Amino acid sequence: MPVRLREKYQQEIVPALVQEFKFTSVMQAPRLSKIVVNVGVGEAVQNAKALDATVNDITIITGQKPVVTKARKSIAAFKLREGMPIGVMVTLRSERMYDFFDRLVHLALPRIRDFRGVSRRSLDGRGNYSLGLREQIIFPDIDYDKIDKLRGLEIVIVTSANDDAQAYTLLKRLGMPFRD
Repeated sequence: MPVRLREKYQQEIVPALVQEFKFTSVMQAPRLSKIVVNVGVGEAVQNAKALDATVNDITIITGQKPVVTKARKSIAAFKLREGMPIGVMVTLRSERMYDFFDRLVHLALPRIRDFRGVSRRSLDGRGNYSLGLREQIIFPDIDYDKIDKLRGLEIVIVTSANDDAQAYTLLKRLGMPFRD
């Protein structure tokens, strides 16, 4: 499945982008650099098992074991100490990145209730796209009966595009369902 998306990118999307933006070389065409999936697990301060469950869920979703992120500074109001584990993060590149993007666009996003497309405003001005999901169960790989709690996740799609117009065109051609 990921081979399909990468081949489509190389055969169809790159020539179209070169023609549309009048690039002099195919190497100037924007491409996906990496996808970062991040989950904050605030309740890990009281419940250590929550972190293990999140690591397991993200491993299933991405196909790669995430890194546990730790608190950078202590916050007394949240009973948080510096160095405590408070989240998980995974960076996807090459084959796993294309595979994850394909599953996100074609399987997960259409499963969101009342889904009308993703917002165009989530582009950051430098060609990167951020997407927040409310629950991990929209991915078909997650077994609903085995999750302990619904957790949101943040997905950042990093492209080599110089501006939002190029990034939008690249993502649109890759199949990202933008709202009109």
